[in-house]
Amino acid sequence: MVTLAPRRRSDSHATDTPGAHYRGMTLRPTPFLSLVAPTYNERINLAAFIGRTSAVLDARMPGSYEIIVVDDDSPDLTWEHAAALARLHPAVSVIRRQGQRGLATAVVAGWQAARGDWLGVIDADLQHPPEILSPLIDAVAAGADLAVGTRNATGGGVSTWNLGRRLISRTAQLLASAFVPSARGTSDPMSGLFIVRRTALQVSVLKPIGYKILLEVLVRGTIQNITDVPYVFDERRHGRSKVTLRVYREYLAHLWQLRQAVRRSD
Repeated sequence: MVTLAPRRRSDSHATDTPGAHYRGMTLRPTPFLSLVAPTYNERINLAAFIGRTSAVLDARMPGSYEIIVVDDDSPDLTWEHAAALARLHPAVSVIRRQGQRGLATAVVAGWQAARGDWLGVIDADLQHPPEILSPLIDAVAAGADLAVGTRNATGGGVSTWNLGRRLISRTAQLLASAFVPSARGTSDPMSGLFIVRRTALQVSVLKPIGYKILLEVLVRGTIQNITDVPYVFDERRHGRSKVTLRVYREYLAHLWQLRQAVRRSD
């Protein structure tokens, strides 16, 4: 693992910073958010992603966040472009993983390097609109251990997905709910967009496979309160989807692993 453009959390970012930068938290300490964006061949989307995400977080919790880009040694040199952008955006740091691949393990690598009281994840391809981070922050500030961006609640959706893709997604959700009881706490256990309190999650025990990091959090975390925040999953404007048959096979393997973990804990 090679880390580029590391940032150090200054005293002004500490959790005892007076005053809050979001509604409902006046006169309380401002938490520090570590938001991880796992990437692979996302160079073309990265500048827009960092620009929009920084604008949202600067407005909500200025000086109290970091964006960690974790890149799996992209052939399009996403990591190199991210390092250049980090020079313009002091809150951004970059981890280049070499010899490793996988969205969920990339997220864990980012959280292991994170300094935040809150840990988040978001796609860098803009299919997750960065603006939804604002209500997710509100939800955790209001007391949720986990705030999930969901496509399945009223007000959410999947844009122009065709029937086949909708059926595959729905089947995956039903399997999760059937085999992993804690997945029933959210309407979208397949979501890759959420914020969780560090106190509700021991990062070192996570053992994800493939893409679905939220299921891992739901099973291995100590999640008490979950809030669903609806959003519309946008279509990719640039680049290619990473969803392949291998992704589905890894999902089934991960689901089986989590089912075994649930049985051992019963």
